[in-house]
Amino acid sequence: MTSADEDPATKTVVLAFAADPMARWTWPLAHQYLEAMPRMVRAFASSAYSSGTAYCTDGYAATALWLPPGVHSDEEGLGAVIDSTVARALRPETDSIFEQMAAYHPSEPHWYLPLIGADPAHQGEGHGAALMAYALARCDRDHAPAYLESSNPRNIPFYQRYGFEPLGEIQVGSSPTLVPMLRPAR
Repeated sequence: MTSADEDPATKTVVLAFAADPMARWTWPLAHQYLEAMPRMVRAFASSAYSSGTAYCTDGYAATALWLPPGVHSDEEGLGAVIDSTVARALRPETDSIFEQMAAYHPSEPHWYLPLIGADPAHQGEGHGAALMAYALARCDRDHAPAYLESSNPRNIPFYQRYGFEPLGEIQVGSSPTLVPMLRPAR
């Protein structure tokens, strides 16, 4: 995908995460979520478009936004989204979660998958599997590890089928558990 695909792809991710435990803990009310999540998606992964590592299936049924080695999320943008949308009482917990996420990121060059999701109307149709296989083939050509954080425990077996293994758990205060996962270089 290119930057011209960013709006429809972002909408797919927003739909995909509408019942995600971490996203809805962060923004529990529908209007909060719908206002904040598109901004979060862009801050987390818009670099994927300029890197040529944003992928979708036909009709934007599913989207995967990968960051290749050396490309990072917009840290300033992420901070701005958190500061302007997360309830003040949750900010210490969200700050701690992001600090722990950073600690789990591999120090060696790696591919990072900040976001992958399918429109709920098309989940279970193989779109996520197609996107994962496509991107991991590139990781394998590069002989580079791949890293992600699973914000939904239901998705952990899916990632494990592709060789990702849990590194630990991140849970702060009242937050749901976030599971950092690594797929070694092949």
